[in-house]
Amino acid sequence: MSETANGTGSYTITRAIILARGLGKRMREQAQGGAAVDAAQAEAADRGVKAMIPIGRPFLDYVLSALADAGYTEACLVIGPEHDAIRDYYERTAPPRRMRVSFAIQAEPRGTADALLAAEAFASVEPGYLVMNADNYYPVEELRRLRELDEPGTVLFEPEALVRESNIPAERIRAFALGAVTADGYLARLIEKPDDADVKAMGADALVSMNFWRLTSAFLDNCRRVQPSPRGELELPNAVRDAVAEGMKIRVLRGTTGVLDLSRRDDIASVAERLRDVVAEP
Repeated sequence: MSETANGTGSYTITRAIILARGLGKRMREQAQGGAAVDAAQAEAADRGVKAMIPIGRPFLDYVLSALADAGYTEACLVIGPEHDAIRDYYERTAPPRRMRVSFAIQAEPRGTADALLAAEAFASVEPGYLVMNADNYYPVEELRRLRELDEPGTVLFEPEALVRESNIPAERIRAFALGAVTADGYLARLIEKPDDADVKAMGADALVSMNFWRLTSAFLDNCRRVQPSPRGELELPNAVRDAVAEGMKIRVLRGTTGVLDLSRRDDIASVAERLRDVVAEP
């Protein structure tokens, strides 16, 4: 293994940035015939704070616990200035035992690339960091594989595995970015919000991105340069797309497991059921 710039001789990372700033617009919407939620879950959903939806304990506890199980020791939560409840919980009410938690403030919800820039000080330590969503529960083994990788990378998932082993129905797969892989195992192309033409062009071998990446401080420049998406946001997948186009190599690990997605109110019951036997000890 090559020696890193900081002279440690190791590429193993210990830092994770968790993007928890979103407005939760879909979560605020009333469920469309899904399973009922309890009063505490409904109250958190009404505020759009997905990471704090209680599933016995806040969903974010499960996310942090999985990171600790995978060997990470530090997490930076990117939150909004109005998210005092998240800060109070992790600083005063229930400070994690296995993870050191800090905070970065994204003043306005301008997209996930901008959210990563809010955590620039945390992300500027080599050999790099993991960046991930706060409303997804990623498999511990995949988090560990990225931590131990010796270069920038991601896990792209087989669509059939996501449907089989997650709470994600087949019709929602298209809501996520699709990725294509080169013959030697690197990201060749990434398309956010693919349309019918994109899906056809990508072909049957396209894999699904659940937006978690092992990156280095150099990638922050791509976040600074990325242009707004059609939705008017500075989006992390688009910054990745641009970085790959400029020659950045991102190793792709193939995922054959599932990722739990807590995007909508309808997701709460199914996520709670799948986490029923999981012990969260952040």
